[in-house]
Amino acid sequence: MTATITCEPLAATVGAEVRDVTAERLARDDAVAGALLDALERYGVLVLRGLHLAPEDQVAFARRLGEIDYEPGHHAVPGIYRVTLDTSKNPSAGYLKATFEWHMDGCTPLHGEPPQKATVLSAKQVAAGGGETEFASTYAAYEMLGEDERERLGALRVVHSLEASQRRVTPDPGPELLARWRARPTSTHPLVWTRRTGRRSLIVGVHADHVVGMELGEGRALLQNLLDRTTAPDRVYRHRWSVGDTVIWDNTGVVHRAAPYPPDSPRELLRTTVFGDEPIR
Repeated sequence: MTATITCEPLAATVGAEVRDVTAERLARDDAVAGALLDALERYGVLVLRGLHLAPEDQVAFARRLGEIDYEPGHHAVPGIYRVTLDTSKNPSAGYLKATFEWHMDGCTPLHGEPPQKATVLSAKQVAAGGGETEFASTYAAYEMLGEDERERLGALRVVHSLEASQRRVTPDPGPELLARWRARPTSTHPLVWTRRTGRRSLIVGVHADHVVGMELGEGRALLQNLLDRTTAPDRVYRHRWSVGDTVIWDNTGVVHRAAPYPPDSPRELLRTTVFGDEPIR
């Protein structure tokens, strides 16, 4: 059985608003989950405004998309991770400041696992100023390239690291902090990810440190240029959160970032992560 959902595009190359799905249908209807997965493939980001999804229902829905991450997330409901700068709610909040830069989750895994398939994020409290989340399609970024550029970039490999992303937040770390960053393995990925479906996307973001075999400055300039083009203002969807909103995105074809907000802000989003099942190649 298939479900029909209504999607209204939000930006030229990424994002759509889903207008006819209730919290109950999202949590319990397999057909709706399938329709949303199809829509996610097309639009990259899906917005469900004012859904007020309960944490338990968010987890139930995410499980219909795939295997989810049950690592402890500073929340009573397994499968929920608190996204907040409040260290009383999330002791690891300091690392979240790196999310103010463009990134794709899962590019520096501990054990070589694939990047996350999708992320579900719901707003419980929002910032008085700042805290919007921006999205840009890396599929669309690849499609904007000319044939010569596609051929040249398709041969390149890029080293990704936690250190590269954290240095944007803390450019002059002490030895202990630097050692913690470097304890996480680096990962080397092709710059162009060719999916099972044949679609191609760019693997870019703050975690992309350097290009293998290219002079350091030249490689970093190339990566920054590609990221800038991917995230040009006319290619970005910027979501201004209201309490009760739920946003779902395809982490394998989208980069995202949060707009900065004050450390004492009450902003609290609840995240559920769906594990990936396709390695970058």
